[in-house]
Amino acid sequence: MVILCVEGGIFFGLAVGLFSFIFNQGHFLSSLLSLEYLVLVIYWGMSAVIFSLDGDFFFSLFYLTAAVCEGVLGLSLLISCTQSHGSDLLKMYNNLNC
Repeated sequence: MVILCVEGGIFFGLAVGLFSFIFNQGHFLSSLLSLEYLVLVIYWGMSAVIFSLDGDFFFSLFYLTAAVCEGVLGLSLLISCTQSHGSDLLKMYNNLNC
């Protein structure tokens, strides 16, 4: 019963994260926050599955390390784009205007 509740919460969290990522694309920072939320929901689900199977948490630590590296790369990209363009609006990054 508890596993079904956790799986339902994970699917709901994934749906909310995908919904916010798809429909909230005004600023680069909000897109990064939506992606980080998705990473945390996937980590939560993976930890729940590993805990229910009495597995080793080494892979979850590896996943957290990769998620932190992804977050740092996203923030550094946000800083460099904000310094070069002056804003984090995604509409300003259109390079197809000739």
